[in-house]
Order: sequence, then structure tokens, then C-alpha cells
Amino acid sequence: MTAPDISSRSSTGFFPALEGVRGVAAVGVLITHVAFQTGAIQDPWIGRVWGRFDLAVALFFALSGFLLWRPHAAAARGVGERPSTRRYFLSRAARILPAYWVAVILILWLLPGAGGGLTVWWANLALVQVFVPLTLTEGLTQMWSLSVEVAFYMALPLIAWSVSRLRGDAARFRIPILLSAAVLSLAWVWLPVPTQDHINHDNWLPGYVPWFAAGLILAELVVHPPTWVHRLAARRRIMAVVAFVAFGLATTPLAGPETLTTLEPWEYNGKIVLGTVLSFALLAPIVLAPRTEHRILGSPLALTIGRWSYGIFIWHLAVLAIVMPVFGIPAFQGRFWFVLVVTVVLSVGVASASYAFVEEPARRAFRRWERRRRTPGTAAVPAAATPTATSPTSAAN
Repeated sequence: MTAPDISSRSSTGFFPALEGVRGVAAVGVLITHVAFQTGAIQDPWIGRVWGRFDLAVALFFALSGFLLWRPHAAAARGVGERPSTRRYFLSRAARILPAYWVAVILILWLLPGAGGGLTVWWANLALVQVFVPLTLTEGLTQMWSLSVEVAFYMALPLIAWSVSRLRGDAARFRIPILLSAAVLSLAWVWLPVPTQDHINHDNWLPGYVPWFAAGLILAELVVHPPTWVHRLAARRRIMAVVAFVAFGLATTPLAGPETLTTLEPWEYNGKIVLGTVLSFALLAPIVLAPRTEHRILGSPLALTIGRWSYGIFIWHLAVLAIVMPVFGIPAFQGRFWFVLVVTVVLSVGVASASYAFVEEPARRAFRRWERRRRTPGTAAVPAAATPTATSPTSAAN
């Protein structure tokens, strides 16, 4: 295997298959919530499988880590400049907040059972639900993961600064440091962190560092000379088996019960480790041994669902909360497949509208603002030539 031409690898290059992965993961999150609301996770044969589709969140976090860390990894090896922190925060805000705020306001205003007092409103609008008791309300409970992801966005410049001296030849130490941080973070769930009632500190960012680190390490490997990891990533069948085994183990008591009960520390870490392995095994072949085409993940349907995945993520629980009473289906009383199909169809429809009328206009407005603030002697980059990373928990990149 010849050494990669790092200079030819854009720090913001687009991997079409990742868009497909994002779409699949968004549907995975939807599936696990439908399974819970219909009681399908209680099925003795396949209930644990439906319940563990929540590991799609690990994929979202790994995608965020990969997409947002690539410019830093490339800059450490002399390819491009370190991203502007100001632009980074503005682009994150433009990508995440408009559609999110629209969803929060409409859901809290119109969805029966979702309303609340001022605390519920400000905690959800500020994306701090994991720190404020009893603010994960109906139709918005999935936003805990977006709250964690936003915390990662805030921490990423600090992480980049902490390893900024590891450049050139010293850049080889970045992967061991990131890996060590991921391993050390497994101690977080064991720490006696004082919290208010109804708040679990294991739902804060430190508990999910390994899922983000999977993406950060992949970003480093993309611009790293070939290693045994690159060769292994090229063995797609082996990586598929690794992912399958990791998911299978996650359906066992190693990752705790399939219900929403609080996990024991060892169960929590089992789920985190298996989610890390799963996301790394699924993403590594795509980014370390890329193909020109992916028949499924690169298909028009997968790319379209991926484009709308953020909207699917932020709207699907509100849709589900409407579907079941409209069709007279009591909670936890079955009809999984019917509810799943209806929820998918309606969520995709709402997500497409969110993308067309909120998300894409917000991104275009941000690009126009960027072009206006360029110096007169700098040519503006056409919007179509400026790929943006998006991820739906966001996986919002």
C-alpha cells in the first residue's frame, strides 16, 4: 500500500456514503423509539435488537467527531490552516439552531402534553436539557443527545488547542493521546458527581467521549501514513463482521437492559465500548478505504434521506406522539410495523419541509454573510463549491 497523498485529501472533502450513513442512523433512532412506544422491545426474540438501535447515536457522535476534526488533523500535518474558531461557532449555530428552534417552539406550543413552564422552554431553547431536571418533555426527549453534541461543539476548540503543539513529526502522538483520553473517560460513570434529582451525570459529555473519539481518531488516520488500521479497513467483510458482533453483544446484558432504566456503571461502559467499536467499524472502510461508489449508501434514496436526516431526528418523536392517538393505538400495546411505517413516512415529509424552508435557507444566508465579509481582493467561493458537514443529532456537522 503506497503512502497517501495527504495534499490531495481536502480537510473538508465530501464522502457521499457518509450522507447515507447519516440517513440510516436517523431511521435507526426512529426505529428504537417506535419500538419502545409500541412495546416491541418486550418481544422475547427480537425486542433487544429493536432496543439497541439506539446505538445509532454512537454513529452520529462519531460522524461529528470525524467531520469537525478533519481540518485540525490536516493542519497539524501542514495541509491548510487551522479553522477559525469564530467561523466554526457561527457555522455550527447556522446549521443547528434555526431548524431546532422552529421545532422546539412549535412542539411546545402545539403538541398536547409537551408544554411546560418557563424552565422547560428556556432549557430546551438553550439546549441544556441534560443539566436541568424534568425538561426533557414529550416530543423532545431525544434532544438529550443534541444537548451532549452541542457540549462537544463547545469543547472541540479547547481539545484542538490542547494538542496544537503536536504538529509535523510530533503529530504521530495525537492518536495515542486521543485514544488514552477515550479510555480514561470510562471512569466518568463511576465518579460520585453530585447532581440534582432526576439528573444523571452519565448523560453528560464526558460519558460519551469514546463515541466522539472514534471519529476524531478516524480523522487523524485519514491524513496519517498507512498503518495496519488502513489495511484492516480495506477488508470490508471483516469490518462488517466486527460491526455485527459488536451490535450483537450490545443486545445482551453486557450493555444493560433494553428499557430506559438507569444502567449500572459496568453496563453503561459496556454499551459505550460496544458503540465505539460499532461506529468505528462502520465508518473506517468509508473514510480510510473509500470507493468511488457505494451502491446502497451512495444511492439517490440514501443521499436524500441523509440530507433530511436532521429534520427526521428533531421531528420524529413529535410525529410519533401524534400518530398513535390519531389511530387509536394505546402506548406499549403493539402494532409496531404499522406505527413504524406511518411514522417514517410522515417524519420524512416534515423533514423535507424543514430542509427546504428552514435548514437550507439558513445555510445559504450564512454563506452570503461569509462572502460579504470577505476582503474586496478575495474571490468569493460559490456556495455549491463549499461543502458543509451535517449530522443529525445533529450529527450536525
